[in-house]
Amino acid sequence: MADVRHDGDSWDPASGVGATATMAAAARAIATRTDPALIDDPYAEPLVRAVGVEFLTRLATGELSPVDVIEQVAIDGAKVRTKFYDEFFLEAMRAGVRQVVILASGLDSRAYRLPWPGGTVVYEVDQPQVVEFKTRALAELGAAPTADRRAVAADLRDGWADALRANGFEKEQPTAWSAEGLLGYLPPEAQDRLLDTVTELSAPGSRVATESRPNPRPGEDVATKKGLHRLAERWRAHGFDFDHARQRYFGERNEAAPYLAARGWVLNTASNRDLFAANGLPPIEDDDLRMGDVLYVSGILERTVK
Repeated sequence: MADVRHDGDSWDPASGVGATATMAAAARAIATRTDPALIDDPYAEPLVRAVGVEFLTRLATGELSPVDVIEQVAIDGAKVRTKFYDEFFLEAMRAGVRQVVILASGLDSRAYRLPWPGGTVVYEVDQPQVVEFKTRALAELGAAPTADRRAVAADLRDGWADALRANGFEKEQPTAWSAEGLLGYLPPEAQDRLLDTVTELSAPGSRVATESRPNPRPGEDVATKKGLHRLAERWRAHGFDFDHARQRYFGERNEAAPYLAARGWVLNTASNRDLFAANGLPPIEDDDLRMGDVLYVSGILERTVK
């Protein structure tokens, strides 16, 4: 079983927080196979296979039906989340932004599959073992980046800005930042430091996209953990011993949307529930995990607040 999170812990795509990136890629592979009109990630399945976790590989390839081991709402969530961030980056490119930073890039393949304009630099920031694995795995698949991709090996809980600069990041240029599926895996104070650093490194006209989860109501974290533990029991029946609840940080924290707005970002928000409806997906029901209330946030920096 994965250990409880602690300061300075690290991971690869098959362990700890890294395994959640592989789970997300497996969900994208299922979604690509079943609903290609909404999502097309041709690298999701081969990357999961390269990681080599049997349970996730069987899900990604279709050998194992997801019906009994993963909720359909999670697959639909992968569809709307992938589309949201794809459209965010494409809109930033249309606006002339040519510098991109993908925080906690995991097994994200946008540097390889999106039609980036010439001159675009895409920085992918993640743990050393994660960025090394993905770079090697995609090269072995014969994939080539569609932009100037620069892998930045760094821990997002501490001095990642220096590593970004060392790889050529230009603070004076507008940047499109994404923090997809990341914030709940950071301690609250590390989340705030990360959002502060993004703001400090952003020139006017920069753009940001992330998710803003509502703070838990009384007793809600307990119910969420129980739900995640039940899911883990189902996975163990298929030989996959992983408890998602042990990887996340629970409790109150600054919600990302108001925190960013207070720092000069002009934001647009849409709830998961709204995006499901906009994409013709079934409504979210029996929402013990409050997935429907999660806000997808995107915005532009017009001013900085000191």
